[in-house]
Amino acid sequence: MAVRSARGDGPTSGRWDGGAEKADFNAKRKRKVAEIYQALNSEPTDVAALRRMAISEGGLLTDEIRRKVWPKLLNVNTSDPPPISGKNLRQMSKDYQQVLLDVRRSLRRFPPGMPEEQREGLQEELIDIILLILERNPQLHYYQGYHDIVVTFLLVLGERLATSLVEKLSTHHLRDFMDPTMDNTKHILNYLMPIIDQVNPELHDFMQSAEVGTIFALSWLITWFGHVLSDFRHVVRLYDFFLACHPLMPIYFAAVIVLYREQEVLDCDCDMASVHHLLSQIPQDLPYETLISRAGDLFVQFPPSELAREAAAQPQAEKTAASTFKDFELASAQQRPDMVLRQRFRGLLRPDERTKDVLTKPRTNRFVKLAVMGLTVALGAAALAVVKSALEWAPKFQLQLFP
Repeated sequence: MAVRSARGDGPTSGRWDGGAEKADFNAKRKRKVAEIYQALNSEPTDVAALRRMAISEGGLLTDEIRRKVWPKLLNVNTSDPPPISGKNLRQMSKDYQQVLLDVRRSLRRFPPGMPEEQREGLQEELIDIILLILERNPQLHYYQGYHDIVVTFLLVLGERLATSLVEKLSTHHLRDFMDPTMDNTKHILNYLMPIIDQVNPELHDFMQSAEVGTIFALSWLITWFGHVLSDFRHVVRLYDFFLACHPLMPIYFAAVIVLYREQEVLDCDCDMASVHHLLSQIPQDLPYETLISRAGDLFVQFPPSELAREAAAQPQAEKTAASTFKDFELASAQQRPDMVLRQRFRGLLRPDERTKDVLTKPRTNRFVKLAVMGLTVALGAAALAVVKSALEWAPKFQLQLFP
């Protein structure tokens, strides 16, 4: 029996007005759904195609589809549920009181109008999922914000499937956040400013002068934006994207939000308090599809391997999710998700551009800065146009290790 979403299904994209536009939208949506099920029914499952569908405009569209595709993206066997612990974890767990406090404070993460009895039942399930995963993986350490990720999976997948997927996610994509210290989390945050610097040195230098740091983006990163976005449709759309991509993609998405708000930041007083206050208040009306497309472009243009020297702040950061991710992907023997982005990006370039660097660090003069910024915006728009229809994706990909 299919698990029904606790919040109900529905499209994640905005409502379209106009008969012709609506008909065109519905036709594209129908084609995309057909392609998703074709990839699911392939033998073996075409995970590369599913990644493309999750990245492309609108993501995976409904929770019913997510329940089928998310496990494939994480290589989770849905027929092998996690064992139920025979222990009284609420009495034994050192984290129970903190988990209980965080879950009690999570009322806004549940759909408005949900009956109190149903919401309380889901909160109990949320506690059980977290404690079970921690008990089964003693190397993991609970952090505040973890429950924001778990509740997203619970609302979409139900308790059983959410437990399996979050456990896999916790030992791979989220592994760095669950260390005893925040050293590796700080290391990942250290990628934020180098990304901004590559695209917009003026903005980067202003933020450095203000000494704002990167702490404003901490809750974005460790909750995959679940804690700061009020519309659940936007949260699951981002989860589609992040699950299909490299585990450092959330920091690229954080960077494009800051870049999108360039003028607001530059109009601020150049001091830590003003800039931090502005960036801490994330707008709820962001152009998510455009930003997703641009984050993918920036990942291809400036992969983590090229930014690692500037981002490196802790020598012990070698066991980050990026390295764990290699083992995870090789073990699953599936298409590397960053290859989906690379293939799309290469398709946007003219043949004579494909053999040289797409962007160089714009330090020389004002004209170079403007040219680079304009190129980045143009590529983001082009990428958005490319993914208007899932049928436009190239069908052939090759397996390649992340550089």
